[in-house]
Amino acid sequence: MTGVDGAASAPTSGAHAQDSPSPDGERDALLVVHTGREATRKVAIQAARRLAEAGFALRVLPDEYSTDEGLFDELPESQRPRKVEADSDAAFGMEIVLVLGGDGTLLRAAELARHARVPMLGVNLGRVGFLAEADIDDLDEVLDAIVGRTYRVEERMTVDVVAHQNGTELGRTWALNEAIVEKMNWARLLDIVLEVDGRPVSEFACDGVLCATPTGSTAYAFSAGGPLVWPQVEALLLVPSNAHALFARPMVISPDSRVAVEVAPSGPPAVLDCDGRRTFPLPAGTRVELARGVRSVNMVRLDGRPFADRLVRKFDLPVRGWRGAPTVADDAP
Repeated sequence: MTGVDGAASAPTSGAHAQDSPSPDGERDALLVVHTGREATRKVAIQAARRLAEAGFALRVLPDEYSTDEGLFDELPESQRPRKVEADSDAAFGMEIVLVLGGDGTLLRAAELARHARVPMLGVNLGRVGFLAEADIDDLDEVLDAIVGRTYRVEERMTVDVVAHQNGTELGRTWALNEAIVEKMNWARLLDIVLEVDGRPVSEFACDGVLCATPTGSTAYAFSAGGPLVWPQVEALLLVPSNAHALFARPMVISPDSRVAVEVAPSGPPAVLDCDGRRTFPLPAGTRVELARGVRSVNMVRLDGRPFADRLVRKFDLPVRGWRGAPTVADDAP
């Protein structure tokens, strides 16, 4: 198991992840684009043109899903983004990371934005796209906000993960949505012991256990039966997956709690999956420790619409019977 960006660092503070560049100076943005569909290509060209005309110097990652090299060829050479490798330096010095794609593309961008302490803004070009702040129809609004710096930045919790076996550290990583300890062999259940704040809570056989953030409560944790948690709530979620036990319900615990998932030494091995991006094998007998991440991910918000509105829109929830809060007459006592 290889460590990924495991060095400890101080948490981000303040409303913005970094000082804004001088209004008279060159501005920089990183584009992370999933170019698998023609509609996405058109949106990427439109965004690049608008930002370049506003004085941005652009970088773009090579699309890991496509070998297309000529995405921005129709733009004047002076407006074309410079292609950079998707390494730890890709987002350094950027004012913003603009993500055009689905949740998978945004999670890819989060690896770079978090490391560089740069805010990211997602435009959903996929299906549900719960992590994205805007949809494709909002592109003009998104670009106006970036150019005019009229957005605000919201810190999102992460989870830090360390795995040990027999006193030896196997590696460390992190997650924005969730870290999952799950079985490798689908023919055998995983035997685990769950610990919170240094005390054992339960032991059971299961498909896996998720430790999710409020941001990740709408993702895998929700599919596994966990609760939806508003992003403003600071908490960690523990969600067993298909557990064979009387007490194996989802739990919402303190954001400062420390969690451990112990894989039984006599049982089958497991696998650690963080955001579907970083996956490592866990031998039998591994202890996985999880805690609030020391480094947050900074996500752009464009307006003050309540989280409830996003739930209704993204999940297409029925609300036709709602009549609103009762009004009080002006002459009421």
